[in-house]
Amino acid sequence: MSTTQTHRLVTVAHGTRKTSGNAVARELTERAGERLGLSARCSYVELSEPLFADVVAASAEPTVVVPLLLSTGFHLRQDLPQMARGAGGPLMLGRPLGPHRLVAQAQLERLVAAGAAPGAGRLVLVAAGSSDPLATRDLTRAAELLARLWGSPVPVATLTALGRRPAEVLRPGDVVSPYLLSPGFFADRARREALAAGASVVADVIGVHDLVVELIAARATALAQARVPA
Repeated sequence: MSTTQTHRLVTVAHGTRKTSGNAVARELTERAGERLGLSARCSYVELSEPLFADVVAASAEPTVVVPLLLSTGFHLRQDLPQMARGAGGPLMLGRPLGPHRLVAQAQLERLVAAGAAPGAGRLVLVAAGSSDPLATRDLTRAAELLARLWGSPVPVATLTALGRRPAEVLRPGDVVSPYLLSPGFFADRARREALAAGASVVADVIGVHDLVVELIAARATALAQARVPA
């Protein structure tokens, strides 16, 4: 795209010790870069390499950064801005991927793939959780967007920090949508706790999805058009 050809795209995911989880971030980044015709590099906050701080420090090229995070939290509000200050060139740091209607649509498609039918049964969104109240706001909004597609209210459960735990929210026979991008510790825990609470269907994580690629590309384009000098 002509508006972004003079920039590079850097994504930043949380990072996990699970190889398949880190691979999701890499593939999403590669596909978004191909869609835009951009140089694209995936990075991580922690637990995997390359680290975001190292990637942005290593180049003077104008960079747009799309966090592969689903809500506001400590990493987005503190870690990433601090790391970005060490960038070797002009940089624009974007907002998290969620809440967003494209993320909700991807969640719905994962639910259908797992055997759930929209509107059939009570749906619960299970997220990792955060101590940041702004993350709670984002999770509420994410559940509202998913509820529009599902056709009934969607309560939220969190695995850590603020919020109610799956055992408190889930009822036997419920359907579960993990509000998680990649496989890893929290995805395994969400499935385990949901099934222990009697969930009838637990969808897969959002993962590599065309709608997520579309969203990353749109965020990168908007950042490049906004302020980063060529």
